Amino acid sequence: MSLFGRIFLLNALVLVIAAMLLVFGPATVSTPAPLREVLVLAAGLVVMLIANAVLIRVGLAPLGRLTRAMTTIDLLKPGPRLRATGHGEIAELITTFNSMIDRLETERGYSSAIALSAQESERRRVAQELHDEVGQSLTAVLLSLKRVADQSPQETREELLQVQETTRSTLDEIRRIARRLRPGVLEELGLVSALKALTREIGDPAGLTIKRSFDKNLPALDAETELVVYRVAQEGLTNAVRHAKADEIELTLTARPSEVELRLRDNGRGIGDSQEGAGIRGMRERALLVGADLTVGPMLKGTEVRLVVKAKGEGE
Repeated sequence: MSLFGRIFLLNALVLVIAAMLLVFGPATVSTPAPLREVLVLAAGLVVMLIANAVLIRVGLAPLGRLTRAMTTIDLLKPGPRLRATGHGEIAELITTFNSMIDRLETERGYSSAIALSAQESERRRVAQELHDEVGQSLTAVLLSLKRVADQSPQETREELLQVQETTRSTLDEIRRIARRLRPGVLEELGLVSALKALTREIGDPAGLTIKRSFDKNLPALDAETELVVYRVAQEGLTNAVRHAKADEIELTLTARPSEVELRLRDNGRGIGDSQEGAGIRGMRERALLVGADLTVGPMLKGTEVRLVVKAKGEGE
């Protein structure tokens, strides 16, 4: 039965019962109506309205659940689907809503995969150009400065040496940026070595104390999953330094049966009630791409980032 039919039937049922009570009941209405009859009619009207409201409320309760789900759903935090309770159009509406969310999650995952793949390709291109073009140019400048400094008088040589040191620092910074854009260590030496290099690269300049703990004999991960773990760790460490103002971070990589867990804890100021920024949402998108579970939440002091990924060949 349609929603209109159900509401019409409920109202008709209440009105028919009220009419039968008036026809077959002992109550009568005089003209003019005395106070006793007015009170009886008022009480009957109140009972009719209450019964009508209760019946309609019960019939429309699934729509209330659907409305709450529509206002709170987040495609980056997949959750269980609504049960298609109710009758007729209500159950059909809930089923259609669930199908729409499934399609949106699939399309978002596909679009995110394309966007992140293009982002990684662009990062590799930029890193390669920084290393090959800019890096080589600055190296040539350093050699030229050294040659000129060796042939210059003492007072000019000191200035040239300062310029040489500035150029060398710039070259080191460019190489550091290139490594962040394209983690060559990840491709060549694996995830654990890449995370160790990442903690040194981020922690040493900022004066951070980073406690690392990596299990041995970790389950094998495919290249895409390893990159997701690396990027989540990179974003978590960067957030702890830039936003949380932490001075101590704990990074662990734990082996589980057919899974690997990355856990990052800091003693910073925490995320509090603030909304998630682009960095955390980017981590969620990456986690969804490989079917991983990501949780970001506050602790008594600081923030915890927890990522659980499936080992190679699991969940396929």
